[in-house]
Amino acid sequence: MERKSVVFYFDPISPYSWLAANQIPEIEARLPVQFDFVPVLFAGLLNAHGQKGPAEIAAKRRYTMTDAMRWAAKLGLSFEGPPAHPFNPLKALRLCTAVEATSARRRLAEEILNACWREGADITDDSVLIGLAAKVELAGQTLMNEAGSDAIKKALRDRTDLAIEQGVFGVPTFWVDNQIFWGNDRLPFLIEHLQGRLRVDLDRLQTVLNRPRAADRPQSK
Repeated sequence: MERKSVVFYFDPISPYSWLAANQIPEIEARLPVQFDFVPVLFAGLLNAHGQKGPAEIAAKRRYTMTDAMRWAAKLGLSFEGPPAHPFNPLKALRLCTAVEATSARRRLAEEILNACWREGADITDDSVLIGLAAKVELAGQTLMNEAGSDAIKKALRDRTDLAIEQGVFGVPTFWVDNQIFWGNDRLPFLIEHLQGRLRVDLDRLQTVLNRPRAADRPQSK
């Protein structure tokens, strides 16, 4: 049986990308699906939709880290967290983008996510990223050089733009059957959708969305 492809949009700046990635193998073992790990720039998503990131709101930053640690404990994962957060994930994202083969890109993404959140590695450091690439049998220095090219920078922007066109606004997001499942905690919904047990009446949804807005918050200056 052919496996259905699910796009997994991730950015290592999000602990939930790490948490979700660690649950994917179990889902693939249960269902005829395969996940394509696709790096996108979370900051680009935020800018496109006029949002602030969780780490930019003090109360939300504290809650996010607390919640991520709860999830890690629930999943039996060690949680160390990065040496600084938020951090600039561009080098890591571009490194993943530079890997064309989906299986190799996935292995590298998994290494980066685990190194960042489980081991506490500084994935903004070139030497760390080169070492992680070597762990999955990739030519780290060559790949790092390629990751800095204009072509790879554009490829990451294009992938982020495509995600935005699809309605993606955060990470992790799962894209399948032209539908979005956002967040580590929506994996149960994704599983039921893949099993054909969870469907949304799209006509009814459009009816609801077409209803007028009755109130809007004043925009802060």
